[in-house]
Amino acid sequence: MFELISTDSASRARRGVLTTPHGEVQTPAFMNVGTQAAIKGGLDASDLRALGCQIELSNTYHLHVRPGDALIRSLGGLHRFMAWDGPILTDSGGFQIFSLAGLRKITEEGVTFASHVDGRRIFMSPEDSIRIQSNLGSDIAMAFDECVEIPSPYEYVKSSCERTYRWLARCKAELERQNAKSDAINSGQVLFGINQGAVFSDLRIEHMKKIAELDLSGYAIGGLAVGETHSEMYDTIELVEEHMPRDRPRYLMGVGTPANIIEAVARGIDMFDCVMPARNGRHGHFFTWGGVININNERFSADAEPIDKDCGCPTCRAHSRAYIRHLFKAGETLALRLAVTHNLWFFNELMARIRAAIDDGMFGDFRRKYTEILGRRNSEEEK
Repeated sequence: MFELISTDSASRARRGVLTTPHGEVQTPAFMNVGTQAAIKGGLDASDLRALGCQIELSNTYHLHVRPGDALIRSLGGLHRFMAWDGPILTDSGGFQIFSLAGLRKITEEGVTFASHVDGRRIFMSPEDSIRIQSNLGSDIAMAFDECVEIPSPYEYVKSSCERTYRWLARCKAELERQNAKSDAINSGQVLFGINQGAVFSDLRIEHMKKIAELDLSGYAIGGLAVGETHSEMYDTIELVEEHMPRDRPRYLMGVGTPANIIEAVARGIDMFDCVMPARNGRHGHFFTWGGVININNERFSADAEPIDKDCGCPTCRAHSRAYIRHLFKAGETLALRLAVTHNLWFFNELMARIRAAIDDGMFGDFRRKYTEILGRRNSEEEK
């Protein structure tokens, strides 16, 4: 499923290719987030292809609540439902244990939620999560886990890690049962395990060693970008990466900024997802090769230049900063579509340039140049 092509001599950066039932993914790769089988901002599957998207991510919990995984299964699975024929990864619903903390109860058997839509009680076990993901027919199913708040008490995190491991073993057994069914939507669906442990080094290492023994198709680092510092994030990645199987893809969940991605690639990560390109875009924040631009700034009201002169996206090829700013100020929905289009193009282009830099033995130069630039506001805003 995963072939490691090359590594960077001066860091832990890796180039690889991930093969799924719906195509290949060149890594390092960014997964474009379509939580409810749609990209917020008015983009559809054909737009994703045009923007260089290799793999799409949707959410198990949200699609179970609405419109229902049984309905999606009856319509041929998630690929057919959203007209996307490329690889899909589905999150397990485990993150909602964190994000819906006020609406849930955790037991050994699973988690009881209060639906964020209508308040009805929903129980989800590891087996339920896998059955839902099997109904969706994604290529990669994520294990059901608990994403622990940072900071949390050591003893609670330790207990949570132990339970998450037991849940992972149950997820593995359930996916084997689902894939063996003659009517499975995607019998080639595989499971990724998730490492947890907050920022406690011993728990992170112990948990990673244990889940690696289960011989899964891939491994993720979860529970980061939820309150820790960047230094704590990077230190945790470095600790865990040493114990991750070299011949399996590594996925850093929910991260992040362009600078975060570059630094995580340097520490051996292959896959990323984040809502930031779409969420920031919908508020007028554009990622550029010179840093972040807030198009609502008065500075751009009569600016005839594109958002980024070094960008080849459809937005930059056709529209000026002045026009896009006007759309935002006028409350036109086209503003959201143009902004998200640009930001998703940027993130996919960022990954393509990272891959090229690793291939050419130039990743160190790329990292030194862009980690700082992409982590700040564009200097043009100060003019």
